[in-house]
Amino acid sequence: MKIIAYSDAGKIALGVVTSDLHFLAVADVAPDLPARLIEILEMDGGLDRLRAAVAGKVGDRLLADVTLKPFLDRPNAMWALALNFKSHIAETGLHTNPDYPHLFMRTPASYVGALEPIVAPPEAVARAFDYEGELGVIVGKSGRYIPVERAMEYVAGYTCLNEGSVREYQMHNRQFGLGKNFEASGSYGPWLMTPDEFGDPGKHWVLTRINGVVRQRAPLDDMLIDVARTISYLSQGYHLRPGDLIAMGTPGALPPQPDDAEGRDLSRQYGPFPTPGLVHMRPGDWVEVEIDGLGVLRNPVIADPAHLLG
Repeated sequence: MKIIAYSDAGKIALGVVTSDLHFLAVADVAPDLPARLIEILEMDGGLDRLRAAVAGKVGDRLLADVTLKPFLDRPNAMWALALNFKSHIAETGLHTNPDYPHLFMRTPASYVGALEPIVAPPEAVARAFDYEGELGVIVGKSGRYIPVERAMEYVAGYTCLNEGSVREYQMHNRQFGLGKNFEASGSYGPWLMTPDEFGDPGKHWVLTRINGVVRQRAPLDDMLIDVARTISYLSQGYHLRPGDLIAMGTPGALPPQPDDAEGRDLSRQYGPFPTPGLVHMRPGDWVEVEIDGLGVLRNPVIADPAHLLG
């Protein structure tokens, strides 16, 4: 089951995707269910009720006719992992603890939905604005002190995620802070896919394209700390809640092809770790994060309108 949120007459509504082109409005097929996904997750058997309501039905609305929005609205917590892909650790030369996830947090305001614009800071503020294609994990039920062997029971679903990062601001202090939380700097979507449809995360791969050029590609089993261990670890200090989002980290950059002048030009990189194949996101770009079997998250990149107005 693939669940979306979309703008409907100025309000956020939920839908279930039934084909590449169509979806069903939850309000039409299950009017007794809440209009917020987090509230459905909080219900006992909420996803099962939604699945039963759409079973066998054909979508009567076009995805092309609506604007997709972040399907989690305002979750309680949005966790993220740093240095969780072996290839990313290798390209930066940084060290991390192999036994514990390197965690930080993001704000809901730092994410937009599929096809919504990602906002690039003005160059006078920062130039190293980087994509990070990632697997997003959505928590489906509350839990504390969750053993690793039961951790996957707490997963409601998965999504594609682009954790836009402003490298200069990450380096201002020891904590990532603002560099990971610029307004509308990242995205997730286009939908939540339930585990029964997605399967084992470790059997999939993630890639990122900038303007059609593949810049990242890696199997998800390249993660240092997997989904189950991350959930279990988080639950030791934090009571997980339905709708919590976990961004599982990003792989390293692919080496540039011989004809890739942009990827080979290190003089156009302004971050702390110049890397062949890496390019920064800039206004006018299109960014795509694809996870096989899950979908493709697409976003245009625009200049910060607040700066332009100021």
